[in-house]
Amino acid sequence: MSASLRIALIAASPDIVGGHSVQARAIAKGLSAANHRIAFIPIDVRFPMGLRWVRRLPYARTLLNQILYIPSLFRIAASDVVHVFSASYWSFLLGPAPAILFAKLLRKRVVLHYHSGEADDHLRRWRTTVRPFLRLVDEIVVPSGYLQGVFESHGYRARVIPNLVDTSEFQFRRRSALRPRLLSVRNLENYYRVDNTIAAFEQLKKRFPDATLTVVGCGSQERRLRQLIDERRITAVEFLGPIDPAELPRVYDRADIFVNSSVVDNQPVSILEAFAAGLPVVSTPTGDIAAMLRGGEAGLLVGPEDPAAMAEAITRLLDQPDLAARIISRARQELDRYTWSRVGDQWQEVYATVANAGPAKEVLAHGA
Repeated sequence: MSASLRIALIAASPDIVGGHSVQARAIAKGLSAANHRIAFIPIDVRFPMGLRWVRRLPYARTLLNQILYIPSLFRIAASDVVHVFSASYWSFLLGPAPAILFAKLLRKRVVLHYHSGEADDHLRRWRTTVRPFLRLVDEIVVPSGYLQGVFESHGYRARVIPNLVDTSEFQFRRRSALRPRLLSVRNLENYYRVDNTIAAFEQLKKRFPDATLTVVGCGSQERRLRQLIDERRITAVEFLGPIDPAELPRVYDRADIFVNSSVVDNQPVSILEAFAAGLPVVSTPTGDIAAMLRGGEAGLLVGPEDPAAMAEAITRLLDQPDLAARIISRARQELDRYTWSRVGDQWQEVYATVANAGPAKEVLAHGA
């Protein structure tokens, strides 16, 4: 076991439903069990009771959040290593960038944990903005070889540590015969193309009239998706909205097939959760997904923007129980790569490496 360290973990809180908050919670749980001391600093600060109404005002909530978030970063002073979760574009500037600056002003080690499938566009279009911050961090960690390649193409070295799924929270259930009970767990943003999932479901219902589709998530496309369903008179689609992570395992357990139509992506935690619950996956091959599904061995792959192909792949699973059983078994084997017993040692190695390195990089040394 590595020496105990004080780790400041900076990420979205559970109030923001998504992969970052799920990963942060799982990593914190594993690190605490390994006797590291964790200080969680949320990028989305909880507003005082009398000011919570400001959350309804887009620009005002951002301003108030930053006013409260920046002082909270002084907690970094008590840490040995600062682990910063990162997405792209403005999210990078509002959350990770201030944390990196504070950490370096306090001469702390920084691990930047970058997840976004939009990395290539972000690093290309915002290269002048992000370069000073990326040069300051001690280690860049990404979940996939796909993102590692993106960073290397822009001149940055990145280490791969896969995403983590807490299998103890899910019940792996073998389904003797699959039912047409579909599940989508992606936020309702354009690049996840839940509209294509709905279109595939509409086609599937021609063959399986009793099919159902459960949609978990929220986002800017929700109103348009509901209108699409109404206009097409598609029945048996249920929107559950954002779900507390503790409730998600029961949602997976009620479903039989996981579907994903994303056109921008990396390594979705929701696919790992489907593996853990015993659901076969039908997905586009975006980002690292083709590698996750082992080129079709651990899930069926369909081309992007092709609802007909997705409906056909789902039909294959329903018509061929042996195929579904092989895919589910292969996915369960693949899941081991994403458990704490494998991922935890890799994180502790990173922390130990940066904590025991030479003098910390300083802000002024890079002209930031």
